[in-house]
Amino acid sequence: MHSEVELASAIARSVRDGGGRALVVGGWVRDRLMGRPSKDVDIEVYGLPAPRVRDLLAGFGSVNTVGESFTVYKVAGIDVSLPRRESKIGRGHRGFEVSGDPSLSIEEAGRRRDFTINAIGWDPLTDAYVDPWNGRRDLDARVLRAVDPRTFGDDSLRVLRAVQFAARFEFALDPGTAELCRRIPLDDLPSERIWGEIDKLLLHARRPSPGLALALDLGVIDRLFPELRALVACPQEPEWHPEGDVWVHTLLVVDETRSRIDGFDRPQQVALMLGALCHDLGKPPTTAFIDGRIRSLDHEQAGVAPAEAVLDRLNVHTIGGYDVRKQVLGIVAHHLKPGMFRKAATPVGDGAFRRLAQKVDLELLAIAAKADCMGRGGGFDCSAMDWFLERARQLGVQHAPPEPIVKGRHLLALGLAPGPRVGEVLKQVYERQLDGSIASLEDGLRAAREMIGRRD
Repeated sequence: MHSEVELASAIARSVRDGGGRALVVGGWVRDRLMGRPSKDVDIEVYGLPAPRVRDLLAGFGSVNTVGESFTVYKVAGIDVSLPRRESKIGRGHRGFEVSGDPSLSIEEAGRRRDFTINAIGWDPLTDAYVDPWNGRRDLDARVLRAVDPRTFGDDSLRVLRAVQFAARFEFALDPGTAELCRRIPLDDLPSERIWGEIDKLLLHARRPSPGLALALDLGVIDRLFPELRALVACPQEPEWHPEGDVWVHTLLVVDETRSRIDGFDRPQQVALMLGALCHDLGKPPTTAFIDGRIRSLDHEQAGVAPAEAVLDRLNVHTIGGYDVRKQVLGIVAHHLKPGMFRKAATPVGDGAFRRLAQKVDLELLAIAAKADCMGRGGGFDCSAMDWFLERARQLGVQHAPPEPIVKGRHLLALGLAPGPRVGEVLKQVYERQLDGSIASLEDGLRAAREMIGRRD
């Protein structure tokens, strides 16, 4: 038994002894019934006023009170709250007046929740489930269904929650709930809330593509991501893309990428998944029928601007100090390079790898390119990406370009006065280092002396 459950049981006993009842509620109960791991335990306490609940919780550790009208207590990593009444007083997902009401019935308390599968309670003292909204029935049927169709649309974020839940749990969305989602405006959602759900979809679903397909069906893509909507029905040359249009290809690439991100830290995972989602955004404006074939010339560079627009809408920049945006845009701008390097008529030199490493992490690029290749169905040789990554590793530039051998202090020691000329010489020396003609400090200083002497 997990310590959180033991603590929940102890709190429930204390509440019972005080004349109330405590139930574990929300996602933890759902995950328990699905046999999935879950760490966040939330408790609702019925029948006791807020001050009494706080006094009982004080016996379990330091109590932190969150909120005024609806009281949530945090104690030892568990959230304990009163049942809540919610009144819609304004537009958007924050336009609610919320108040704690210990007299609410369990059924009424569950009415404010989004889906029936999230409206199940569990009594840790009796191991009994309290399920007034038939959430267990919908769990068994693998269906997402709104608890209360009359109030479901009050919170627009629920549309995106439907998308990520459907993908993560591999559930179907109830047709009536889907129709509700199509009618709910989404223009009140701030970037961080949108990203919070897209993040879960891309990183927590085994296959994100069903969620993206549902997002298209519900009009989410049209309303929030017109750059992605443009991929739908954008044709591709059947010889190289037998799978269909660019949207279909993108969904396949997203799933391929998702299968390859385990083992990376979260910022790199995010970069890979967003890179997969955005990699072909340059195809709609560049696709044309040329010499009897469908071509998308220069779609890599053309994709940078729409990818930036998507990242702006999600407000994605750095995560944990890691420049996710740079890597996503680097993947978009260079995802064809691994294949091009391998197939070049003249062997590509080491300098090209070193210079490309200035623009994007080459390991991430190789993985993105491999997923891009595999996301076309079977029968294609995708070994070029393995070759590319091996070359990058041999050169030690799979994650970053080489560190400059010659630095400013070396030039000052040679007698060069501080000023713009220092930067000019350093740049020229570094370019030779990237080419491979400078491999040691001695080589670098010799070249620097020549440059300084030539200028003088």
